[in-house]
Amino acid sequence: MAAAGPQNSLRGALCRQLLTLVVFSFACEACKKVIFHIPSQLEADKVVGRVNLKECLGSADHIQSSDPDFRVLEDGSVYTAHAVVLSDEKRYFTIWLSDSKKQTQKEVPVLLEHQKKVLRKRHTKETVLRRSKRRWAPIPCSMQENSLGPFPLFLQQVQSDAAQNYTVFYSISGRGVDQEPLNLFFIERDTGNLYCTRPVDREEYDVFDLIAHASTADGYTADLPLPLPIRVEDENDNYPVFTEAIYNFEVPESSRIGTTVGVIYATDRDEPDTMHTRLMYSILEQTPGKPGIFSVHPSTGVITTVSHYLDREVVDKYSLIMKVQDMNGQFFGLMNTATCIITVKDSNDNLPSFRQNAYEASVEENTFDVEILRMPIEDMDLINTASWRANFTILKGNENGHFKISTDKETNEGVLCVVKPLNYEENRQVILEIEVGNEAPFTGDVTLRMANMNRAVVTVDVKDQDEGPECRPAVQYVQIKENSPVGSKINGYEAYDPETRSSSGLRYKLLHDPKGWITINEISGSFKTSKILDREAVTPISALYNVTVLAIDKDGRSCTGTIAVKIEDKNDNPPEILQNYLVICKPKMEYVDISAVDPDEPIHGPPFHFSLAKPSPNINRLWTLAKVNDTAARLSYRKDAKFQEYDISITVKDGEGQSATKTLRVNLCDCTHPDQCSVTAGAILGKWAILAILLGIALLFSILLTVVCGLVSARNEKSFPEDLAQQNLIISNTEAPGDDKVCSANGFTTDTVNNSSQGFCGTMGSEVKNGRQETIEMVKGGNQTLELCQGAGHHRTLDSCRGGTVEMDHSEWYNFTQPRLGEESIRGHTG
Repeated sequence: MAAAGPQNSLRGALCRQLLTLVVFSFACEACKKVIFHIPSQLEADKVVGRVNLKECLGSADHIQSSDPDFRVLEDGSVYTAHAVVLSDEKRYFTIWLSDSKKQTQKEVPVLLEHQKKVLRKRHTKETVLRRSKRRWAPIPCSMQENSLGPFPLFLQQVQSDAAQNYTVFYSISGRGVDQEPLNLFFIERDTGNLYCTRPVDREEYDVFDLIAHASTADGYTADLPLPLPIRVEDENDNYPVFTEAIYNFEVPESSRIGTTVGVIYATDRDEPDTMHTRLMYSILEQTPGKPGIFSVHPSTGVITTVSHYLDREVVDKYSLIMKVQDMNGQFFGLMNTATCIITVKDSNDNLPSFRQNAYEASVEENTFDVEILRMPIEDMDLINTASWRANFTILKGNENGHFKISTDKETNEGVLCVVKPLNYEENRQVILEIEVGNEAPFTGDVTLRMANMNRAVVTVDVKDQDEGPECRPAVQYVQIKENSPVGSKINGYEAYDPETRSSSGLRYKLLHDPKGWITINEISGSFKTSKILDREAVTPISALYNVTVLAIDKDGRSCTGTIAVKIEDKNDNPPEILQNYLVICKPKMEYVDISAVDPDEPIHGPPFHFSLAKPSPNINRLWTLAKVNDTAARLSYRKDAKFQEYDISITVKDGEGQSATKTLRVNLCDCTHPDQCSVTAGAILGKWAILAILLGIALLFSILLTVVCGLVSARNEKSFPEDLAQQNLIISNTEAPGDDKVCSANGFTTDTVNNSSQGFCGTMGSEVKNGRQETIEMVKGGNQTLELCQGAGHHRTLDSCRGGTVEMDHSEWYNFTQPRLGEESIRGHTG
């Protein structure tokens, strides 16, 4: 079965059906004739067909038709330029192709033919077709989108080779027949003629894949089902549409030519990769109109600047009417428009300027943190932006840091302030040069910057004040030799009156003298030593001795200054050995090192010389002394030295002959580490230590006895006899009889004469210390607690209490006896 052409001519002047396109070409050798089969009448702007121009001359850059009724596009599509009526059955024209670079030209002959096809009627009884045998195969078939008919519209005829031997019936299936859209196509059962019943929108259905069937009357399938694709030829029936109705872009002013502003984009629902969807962009209108600032790329839609006249201060917003047109922008293409709003962003292309180039201000001397001048400016850039906000800089005249200029955030003015006091006597007028700029860098013309008034001169007059004395410099330095005699004169502190630049009429007074070494002359301010100055007494040693002085004028105004006294060192201190007690473990340790220091300056100090001071024959035989370095020596023993403690006197002398002798206690011990012998000294107790121990025991025993008696009395609810109720504990701390303080039972202190008191006092213990006798006596009191009472001078006594039971703090007795035990122990050892 095969498809045959229509037998009758196609009707209708408005028929838009495009039939078969047959192209006869052989490789790229020559441009052969092209034949188009068209209806007898065609409207303007209708597709006739497409020629493969690349096979003829692929590099052609110029295409032209010899017939003005037809035009040829770049892709080879042939359109009618006007309504065409094919009066004859045939019509010829030529397509000229040329390559200007290669100087090549070729021609493509085109034949337009109106072919009348006669449909052969087949009788029902005829079983064999009288024609040449064809294959059962699909032949490409198409129909024009939005065709005007007449309907049903004949598309093509389908025939089966089996019809030569049998009576064949035809049918079709697929989308457009028994699938949506239903009943769009039908086929004549007997003839195989295929028809379309109504117009088709390609954007909804671009191809219909039909299946053709051939069968005999008894249901025999004469041939396999034939795929029959029906392609819908696109018509340019869709307008291109912008993705947005209004585009909003921003561009900085003073942008360079070629700066990208934004991109517009449009879509077209027609068939892709055809002239129907080849879009071209352009600018229809710009508001404000002149000069032309922007351009758009015709293919990409990229909007760029083509002029450097973008100035926000002149025009801050532009409106563009953008056009997009298909058919590559040809006049018959469909078009659409959109609006593009371009806002010009501010750039710092306008420098701020002062309203005048010279200013004057005044300030009183000695004042600071005061505002003296406001400097308004003008700036044409956008308010409250970095291009408008001002930055002020003092270029000259502020080398000493007396001034500071800042920006008022509200008014954008420069505020000039004095931050460091000025002195009228030193500088009566200051001239400042001030420059103003912006926070954002300047992007305008450099020549404009040179001519702009962005600098100003400010003259500041300093007003005089009646001031008090000035202490300058605040610290003045003098020198004096150490150990100078009392009454030695030193240059004192000198202040002056800033008005007269003189010290006359000022009085001086010492405010602070750490050690009371200095006196000051009230009139001249000179110093005298009131004591001998000791450099080593100054902390830290070798530091300056600072004396604070107050200077006062006749009106009582004052200032303070400091005299830094440098005391020149004198070699008045011998070196001093640091060690007192040394332990040597024999035989593990063969020697021990001793070292010395000198508080004088290094020039009066090392190197030191160490020697044994008048040693006994035994010491001289057993011990030797050798130098280690400038400040240390090594004490060594001989092997036959016995284990015991030795008293060794060593003399150390500085480089100028100042010397000192010190006796060291050296313990030659049988040990492996010195700590094992550190407690062996003083193991024998003296008689005073034994006496102190016995006294402590007696005191402790008396306290315990008193506590027991108190507890027994409390249990039996008995009290002391009435005559003992007023007896007291007397504190005796005198070397001879005299007035003593008494802690009475009622809690008040009473006086007694010559230790005579009411009642009986028993002495519990006494100690002679530093020539004074410290006595503790216990007094009887009724039903009262005995406590330790610590009075002035660290005297210990038993005070009366208000309790019912006797309480005693053992720690007080421990603190009393323990130091004495240790002291007596040392005395016993040394004795």
